[in-house]
Amino acid sequence: MIAEMIIPKNLPSFEKMLIGIAIEDWVRYFIVAGLAWLLAYVVFKKRWRSRKIIQHYPEASEMRREMGWSLLTAILYGLVGAGTIWLGKLGWTQIYWKIDAHGMVWFWSSIVIAIFVHDAYFYWTHRLMHHRSLFRWFHRVHHGSMNPSPWAAYSFGPLEALVQAGIFPLLVIAMPMHPLAFMVFMLWQIIFNVLGHTGYEYNPRWLMDSWLGKFMNTPTNHVQHHEKLRGNYGLYFNIWDRLMKTNHRDYETRFREVTAHAAAAEPVKK
Repeated sequence: MIAEMIIPKNLPSFEKMLIGIAIEDWVRYFIVAGLAWLLAYVVFKKRWRSRKIIQHYPEASEMRREMGWSLLTAILYGLVGAGTIWLGKLGWTQIYWKIDAHGMVWFWSSIVIAIFVHDAYFYWTHRLMHHRSLFRWFHRVHHGSMNPSPWAAYSFGPLEALVQAGIFPLLVIAMPMHPLAFMVFMLWQIIFNVLGHTGYEYNPRWLMDSWLGKFMNTPTNHVQHHEKLRGNYGLYFNIWDRLMKTNHRDYETRFREVTAHAAAAEPVKK
């Protein structure tokens, strides 16, 4: 709706798709990251201080830098998205437009599959971009945020943005996927991504001693990755880091320290 109001009607269809997808990505990102920033850095800043993984806060100039790179990322996402839809019109993808074509079971199953595929895709591309010969070209912009804010979630250099956008053509070429299912997946992706960059540990201290803590990733995991530059390459799950033994050696200790500090600062319930 917003895109339709802004985009000139006389533009060619490809350019309309590119701008439309870029605007939708930026608006979705701005709403989620903006809400996270408002809650964590303004409304509940003092109340949540004990949950801050790195105790000092990023500078305003740093957050402006992150927002600028994120705007470029949205444009490149629009380019890849428009190109993928164009490939679909040529019959090269499995995008379908009527949910009944595959039913509701597949609709929701495709979202779950997309999440697990993306987690594996992210781990291996992310780890590859840390190779010394690729880091400066692909991943250095993102690691400009040593103490990330919510705005760092999409703060990528151009080449990394294209790699991150590659999950869209990969998914719809590999399996049937409805555009609405992809939108649900993208909403999950941006919420999880922003939470991982907010700089606060929201999980309870008991998590790491449960099976869920061994399975799911935490904000501490990713903030530690930004601090140390090595290890903790996963996104949603801690599966690949555990299998490949790439969790930082102090990850679980750091999580327990942060959550213990948060628990000690919380008022005792009578």
